[in-house]
Amino acid sequence: MKKHLLWVPGGLALIIIGLAATKALQIRALIKHGKSFVPPPTTVSSAEVKAESWPAELKAVGTLTAVEGVTIAAELTGKVTVIAFEPGAKVRKGDLLIRQDTSFEEAQLPGAVAAADLARINRERADRMFADQIISQSDHDTAVANYEQALATADSIRATIGKKTLRAPFSGRLGVRQVNLGQLLGQGDAIVTLQALDPIFVDFSLPQQQLAQVRVGLPVQVTCDALPGQAVRGTVTAINPLVDSDTRNIRIEATVSNRAETLRPGMFVNVTLSRNVSLPVQAIPATAVLYAPYSDSVFVIGPAPGGKGQVLRQQLVTLGEKRGDLVAVAKGLEPGERVVSTGVFKLRNGMPVVVDNQSAPIFRQSPTPAND
Repeated sequence: MKKHLLWVPGGLALIIIGLAATKALQIRALIKHGKSFVPPPTTVSSAEVKAESWPAELKAVGTLTAVEGVTIAAELTGKVTVIAFEPGAKVRKGDLLIRQDTSFEEAQLPGAVAAADLARINRERADRMFADQIISQSDHDTAVANYEQALATADSIRATIGKKTLRAPFSGRLGVRQVNLGQLLGQGDAIVTLQALDPIFVDFSLPQQQLAQVRVGLPVQVTCDALPGQAVRGTVTAINPLVDSDTRNIRIEATVSNRAETLRPGMFVNVTLSRNVSLPVQAIPATAVLYAPYSDSVFVIGPAPGGKGQVLRQQLVTLGEKRGDLVAVAKGLEPGERVVSTGVFKLRNGMPVVVDNQSAPIFRQSPTPAND
């Protein structure tokens, strides 16, 4: 009985040793398999580095301003007796807009004119009498002064009537009426806005380092939300001689045609200034770039060691101008190389890949996505 009891611990020890040996062999096999395991290649889309020629352009955000624009206001206090315009209508220079009450001035004017006529007659008589030495120099001077004073009085009344008769200072389109018939206007009270809309100015700013690239006469193209899918062309007409000391930008003014009057002062627009030259660039999709604080990079697709399959090589690049879906590469790539075009954030250097462009998007310099 004692001999049988002695065999139990020994049998258990042998079982434990056997299990440990088996587990060690399994772990060693897994480690060996892990070292020799090669992950399957990742499917990627690719794009070729293309040598293109891009028109040299400068872009900015501008504001539309009227060539001539003013808020017509009352010059003198008076009651509105006539409103001769319709809100939003086009008017010509000199057209009557409103008339204030001038009954008092019109009542004074005939008397002032009669006094001026009498003073003229007295002066003419004084001229003859002074020539014949009948009156003194003092009497002649008094007659001349009375005549000029009477003329000034009549002219002053006419000027008051003119200031209360407001006319369009230039041709253009009126805005919303801000007065009513019978309203008492004070000096400076607004009546209506008047804007000359064709042509129209586009004011925009560019950094001072781009000043050498701008000159009067260069063509510009204006687009905005008010004209979807359309572009209005014009030319640079003025360059401010003063650079803004706060922003180091220079203000530029362009003039564009606006016959349909769809562009209105105050609108924000996108301005593209063409320099009439082309720049050679190496273009790749903007989605091919892995942006990072230390440097931007792309994944170049190349042959794997031994010539079996393809692997990725992470390449640092220096980027240039971006246009639409594309971006120019100033340094780091050569024309003809292929780069991964999408999903670069999940890739790493040396990863095996398989190229499949069946579902790859189309990259354009001027994309026109559908408005869904």
